[in-house]
Amino acid sequence: MATDGFGRRIDYLRISVTDRCNLRCIYCMPPQGVAWKPHEELLTYEEIERFAAIAASQGISKIRLTGGEPLVRRGLVGHVRRLLAVTGIEAIALTTNGTLLARYAQDLAEAGLKRVNISLDTLDPDTFARITRGGDLADVLAGLDAAFEAGMDPVKINVVVVRRLNQDLLGFARMTFERPVHVRFIEYMPVGGADDGTVCGGAEAEGWTADDEVSSDEILARLAAEGAAAGLGELVPVARESAPGGWGPARYYRFEGAYGTLGVISPLSHHFCGECNRLRLTADGRLRTCLFSDDELDARAVLRGGTDDDVRGLIERALAAKPESHNMRIGTARRMSQIGG
Repeated sequence: MATDGFGRRIDYLRISVTDRCNLRCIYCMPPQGVAWKPHEELLTYEEIERFAAIAASQGISKIRLTGGEPLVRRGLVGHVRRLLAVTGIEAIALTTNGTLLARYAQDLAEAGLKRVNISLDTLDPDTFARITRGGDLADVLAGLDAAFEAGMDPVKINVVVVRRLNQDLLGFARMTFERPVHVRFIEYMPVGGADDGTVCGGAEAEGWTADDEVSSDEILARLAAEGAAAGLGELVPVARESAPGGWGPARYYRFEGAYGTLGVISPLSHHFCGECNRLRLTADGRLRTCLFSDDELDARAVLRGGTDDDVRGLIERALAAKPESHNMRIGTARRMSQIGG
């Protein structure tokens, strides 16, 4: 079992397989996108698989693949299959914007991927096109359908709640009456932009500000009030043992009669640093101990020039360096697409 300097069990590794994305979401990057890393600076699949196998031997039992958008990298299906084989871990999950999921869901499921999170911030096509700077909501909804058709479970939707977007949260709640989808509402986090004085995008005044924060308490109050007014009944907590299987800090609720659940993730208003169980490996091979920290260890150099024992030593140093808290930091040198979420 891997533990950090504060006694927390660290068993979850988030791996970014690419810094590239086929969308340009306003809170993630500027309109022109961000400069992509040259191919030779990115970890190869073989390097990722070697790192993951060593991490698994030290106590990592859960892996999530992220991006950018992971499905834009060729060969991901085979990578999933090999990761499961070399690590022997219980499950591999995927976080995706869903636009390419309809094409790959069945093959991913056959390779062993069962868990998928789809990032989707609105169910209005026009608002979706504005948020993503040109994306098509129909592509994401097709990906959601394909995930269920492929037998993936759990299927979750991640909604970043931004006040100025005036999102229809009740629309997402209604989805839980149609099938067992688990919708999680995430507080808007001040990640990115420290390199240019902006945060979370910055361009066109779309960056993070405190005025755009919507706390999880406010989100739950809105859901409860709007749900009652719409005749959905009472929003009630879901006991931990009845919640969808998860590796993170969401608190879950549901309306009576719903197949799915509604969750909140509150890194700002009710931060969960004391329960943090994760490390992050960026696409260019930096091992990151906290989403909000710019301190990184160079895993790529060790993978390309060191032994397996050297890699183990790097992981041990990361565990020792993991901070106790994010300390409500605003802004990081890398944007979310470059970190991997």
